[in-house]
Amino acid sequence: MHNVPKDEIFVIGHKNPDTDSICSAIAYANLKNMEEHKYIPKRAGNINKETEFVLDYFGVKAPELVSDVNIQVKDIAYRLVEGVSGDITMKQAFEFMQNNDATTLPVIERGKIKGIVTVGDIAEAYMLEKNDNVLHTSRTRYGQIVETIEGKLICGNAHSYVADGKVVVGTAHIELMEQCIHENDIVILSDRETAQIAAIKQGASMIIACLVEKVSDEVIRLAKENDCAVVITKNDTYKVARLMGQSIPIKYFMVKDNIMTFYEDDTVDSLQNIMSKTRVRYFPVTDENGNYKGLVSRRNFINARKKQLILVDHNERTQSVAGIDKAEICEIIDHHRIANIETMSPVYFRNQPLGCTATIVYQMYQEKGVIPDKATAGILCAAILSDTLVFKSPTCTAIDKAIAEALAGIAGIDINQFAMEMFGAGSNLKGKTMDEILHQDFKKFDIGDMKVCIGQINSINVNELNDIKNQMEQYLVSYKEPDCDIIIFVMTNILDEGSGVLCSGEKASVLCEKAFGMEFDSGYAYLSGVVSRKKQIVPALIKASHEQ
Repeated sequence: MHNVPKDEIFVIGHKNPDTDSICSAIAYANLKNMEEHKYIPKRAGNINKETEFVLDYFGVKAPELVSDVNIQVKDIAYRLVEGVSGDITMKQAFEFMQNNDATTLPVIERGKIKGIVTVGDIAEAYMLEKNDNVLHTSRTRYGQIVETIEGKLICGNAHSYVADGKVVVGTAHIELMEQCIHENDIVILSDRETAQIAAIKQGASMIIACLVEKVSDEVIRLAKENDCAVVITKNDTYKVARLMGQSIPIKYFMVKDNIMTFYEDDTVDSLQNIMSKTRVRYFPVTDENGNYKGLVSRRNFINARKKQLILVDHNERTQSVAGIDKAEICEIIDHHRIANIETMSPVYFRNQPLGCTATIVYQMYQEKGVIPDKATAGILCAAILSDTLVFKSPTCTAIDKAIAEALAGIAGIDINQFAMEMFGAGSNLKGKTMDEILHQDFKKFDIGDMKVCIGQINSINVNELNDIKNQMEQYLVSYKEPDCDIIIFVMTNILDEGSGVLCSGEKASVLCEKAFGMEFDSGYAYLSGVVSRKKQIVPALIKASHEQ
């Protein structure tokens, strides 16, 4: 039996997601699920205050966070080999392996891994064990012996442990037996009553009568008086002697130290790295709480299932969730410039020069003849209002505005009133660190031969923007963003329809001054009429980089 990875497709936006990224993922997943229920909206970063307000306003659950889409252990069809108790015998363990075509058994106690037993461990324990007292040292119970030799306990306690003694085959003459049998020995006998009585009188802890269906009342009486267990079996003495060693509980010889286990959320890369350094064939898989789930081996990698994604509101690798190169991209729905996402095969790619991805998503609803419910219409409308700054952004088109108005009608909201509430919630940056504010809506772009990182905030509070400008100037003096040559921070005043721009980096001021035709005093300039990162800032930077 195997674990079968879920047939699911994540609909996910970019890192440091904005309202459009989150709401478009939710709405598009809802539309796709009308055909086949396997689409799950996800997010690649933390939700900002504005988006939080929108989701709360319309009663929509926030998507779960996915920080990495690399192939994980749970994406592999690993074996669901049932765990066993450490009290089962060597014989039971081997039979279980045979019946389940397994070479490894996990020993489980209350759901947790306590040990591992392989066919090799069983063979080694059976063939190489030289301790005559092994049934005692392994704390083997009478009941385990009875089950292994296919016998029946006539008298004695099945839960008693084997005492300190050896296993003796008592088929010799009585006089010789009396010399060989010592106190607490287990004696394997034939149907001779005299031999059975002699063994009991010599202090045997157990006698096993072979090829019989019963023993005499006298033997049972003496056995009880001398605290000796009596077992009968239809097997002969040779078979019983051979099986005795297989009655040992597997917890005696199982591997219980330094067991290498993997969590379901571990990446396949880490799994392969560890497996390449050991000769162990199977490894236990556990959930996040350490509960056993199954066994994974090298050959399971063949069936590793890449995570399947639909990207919304971006198509640039640097903006995508970590591990994007290990995932399978099924679709891309976006309104930005076409960048550098690569796919292994042709995919459905819808890219339109509109102000918002949510506008495209609603068009797809219309094309399917589907009217979104009130909540879905509300979040789509909110996304358009956010991305277009209530139609003030140069990215806004007549289509965006018409669709936003239609969605507002379905959702039952007043556009201007709702927008002010939404921007007011998003503008409240009190209590946030400069790092959190910088990365609230933060994207990386390949511009010329440079990596340019651009963060942006929108606010209707002028005093708040001025305060953030002063603090961010000081913060950027010593701040370094990994894998980034230039950092630009845009503070957009929604009401004034302009943005204060801070830049940091060796070539930052030179690039920005060329791009925007203004002097940047200590890395700062106010750009009147500039509100769009996508349509005004990034294109200007790209053009300036080509002219350098």
